[in-house]
Amino acid sequence: METTGATVASEEIARSPEFRHLSSIAGIRVDLRYAGANNFVGRDLYSPFDCAWLHRDAAAALEKVVAYLAARAPGHTALVLDALRPQRVQQQLWDALAGTGLQMYLADPARGSIHSYGMALDITILDPEGRELDMGTGFDDMTDLSHPALEEGFLVAGRLTEQQVANRQLLRDAMFQAGFVGIRTEWWHFDCGDRDVVRATFRRVL
Repeated sequence: METTGATVASEEIARSPEFRHLSSIAGIRVDLRYAGANNFVGRDLYSPFDCAWLHRDAAAALEKVVAYLAARAPGHTALVLDALRPQRVQQQLWDALAGTGLQMYLADPARGSIHSYGMALDITILDPEGRELDMGTGFDDMTDLSHPALEEGFLVAGRLTEQQVANRQLLRDAMFQAGFVGIRTEWWHFDCGDRDVVRATFRRVL
């Protein structure tokens, strides 16, 4: 483990044994939304860097997610929407939301997103036909409807269906049993373990 404040450049990731490429993980699909224009900024934020990486600990946990889905929901596939997000990209996202009241959906770059340690995933599930399960909102939908903490009320009010909540629960079940931890405001985001421990003991990617 590294000490607090230790960093590594994006350019060095491919040569570091701490990280694994997503292509080394069998049974997943990958659609990194910040590597194209299909995101709230509307442009590719990752080029020229390959950001299809995770810390080896998170990669091993993702393999447990694959195994869980194979056993509990045959034909369903984990779709990775974001994995390693370098600090420089986190800063761009933070700046893009300045003055909007929406920065609550991002970790302050000064403190560090768990994505920047390769220890967080944005993820959803594909059905056997390759379609994303209906989660009630899309990825990066910055409204209360995305908040897991508010699902029960939205279900009662008819703003989420039982199937949408069940789909979210399947995702949570798959992630939690592998050691990931969810957050209250985004159904798609999961940290691999305790974020304070990650910030204290892992290297941040710049």
